[in-house]
Amino acid sequence: MATPETATLGGGCFWCLEAVYREMEGVASAESGYMGGHLDHPGYHDVCTGRTGHVEVVQVTFDPEITPYREILGVFFAIHDPTSRDRQGNDSGPQYRSVIFYHDARQKGVAEELIRELEAQEIWSRPIVTEVRPAAAFYRAEDYHQEYFRNNPQQPYCAYVVAPKVRKFREKFAAKLRPVT
Repeated sequence: MATPETATLGGGCFWCLEAVYREMEGVASAESGYMGGHLDHPGYHDVCTGRTGHVEVVQVTFDPEITPYREILGVFFAIHDPTSRDRQGNDSGPQYRSVIFYHDARQKGVAEELIRELEAQEIWSRPIVTEVRPAAAFYRAEDYHQEYFRNNPQQPYCAYVVAPKVRKFREKFAAKLRPVT
């Protein structure tokens, strides 16, 4: 196994991203949390105000020999709308913005290059607004947010918002699904 790498991504509600990355081959862990704001040790209710500067993120630890960082980002761009500023579906506010928090110069370069390539492909009718920012302190979300989709699949938000994104990932990235053991 290669030295594990970390990716930290914000693309709407963290339940969606976490649920997808937990199913991805090469991913050792995916934790919901908060990053990018000015409040130390924020809680969910703090972040929901939209005034802390924090983003709901998922922090993914993965084996880059199995799943390279670029593939982690490819999934990220496929499962959320990177053209929507401070909003994903009905979730709105700065805590839901699209952002890649890079952990080193190489990650920054990969993210910026992929964004340029996606823009050139004109996949979306609007420009990509995903921010590329240096990683800051990661604050793990409360325990009840971890593995939320797995633990609450019938909850309405999970059934109507998270499940379709997981389904899309399974269909579009079937070759990258974690092997069932």
